[in-house]
Amino acid sequence: MSHIKKVLVTVSVMLAGAGCGAVDDTVVLRLGHGLDSSHPVHGGMERMAELVEEKSEGNMRIVIYPNEQLGTEREALELLQIGSLDITKVSAAVMESFTPVFTIFSVPFLFIDDDHMYAVLDGPIGQQILDAARPYRIKGLCYYDAGTRSFYTTNRPIHAPEDLEGLSIRVQESASAIRMVNTLGGSATPVSWGELYTALQQGVVDGAENNPPSFYLSRHYEVSQYYTLNEHTAVPDVLVISSHTWDHVLNEEQRDIVEEAALESVPYQRELWREASEEALRAVEAAGVEIIHPDREPFMEASQPYYDHMRVQQPELYELMLEIQEMGYE
Repeated sequence: MSHIKKVLVTVSVMLAGAGCGAVDDTVVLRLGHGLDSSHPVHGGMERMAELVEEKSEGNMRIVIYPNEQLGTEREALELLQIGSLDITKVSAAVMESFTPVFTIFSVPFLFIDDDHMYAVLDGPIGQQILDAARPYRIKGLCYYDAGTRSFYTTNRPIHAPEDLEGLSIRVQESASAIRMVNTLGGSATPVSWGELYTALQQGVVDGAENNPPSFYLSRHYEVSQYYTLNEHTAVPDVLVISSHTWDHVLNEEQRDIVEEAALESVPYQRELWREASEEALRAVEAAGVEIIHPDREPFMEASQPYYDHMRVQQPELYELMLEIQEMGYE
């Protein structure tokens, strides 16, 4: 079924016209992603689309397809690589299967706070990681804030790592996310975002981990009684464009417009994110979800085997982790 779905997704995109289209001399770029249109990350992409049209004086346009209309995050990246989709937004956790250095963002407790994270993403290290995708036929444009990820569960609260024992926790298709949850004591179970509500409802998984807006807008709070704000990771979203579109469709002026619009949409999206996070926590609590503020120290201590594994198996990534963490104390 997965293969059939992938074929159907590819055909649907190609029927709209492979790669970048043009209508009345207007360059039309298609952007597909998996989030709901009310999500603050979608709002950032809408702002980017507005800026592209404005900067190009109407000669360029971005059409956005949310809600996995053009496939899952992984499928969208594969379509991007073959030039059948122009732009997509994916989690950095999904990017690691295509560009290994993105694994760094799944390291638990990597950042001290938002200012530390923004300094890394907006600086040389963040740009270096975006550039690493180029050999894989993907060009990184910018990072969007996806907040911090925490655990939510259906029937049993989590106050400490030992409470995860025996629980099946949904994770993204990410080897590092799987290792992180397993290290903390849970049983990591990859499930696609679109199937997660049903998986929680039917008991296929006992919980998941995500940020407040995603927990709220997905309505997962309807089937999850507990939300534990241990904030174990801060995995950004990444806006990427097909190398085929970038290199062979857009001219230099158009590339500048897309890049400028993407970067200028970032502060707007971050403000949307802040507002949405506050609103989400208020809303889920009002709906009856118990919000738990645990001591984070035991979770940090329980993550030590994750760091030990990195030091031995991924020494370059371990050194990058140390460099990033040191920035937080400068």
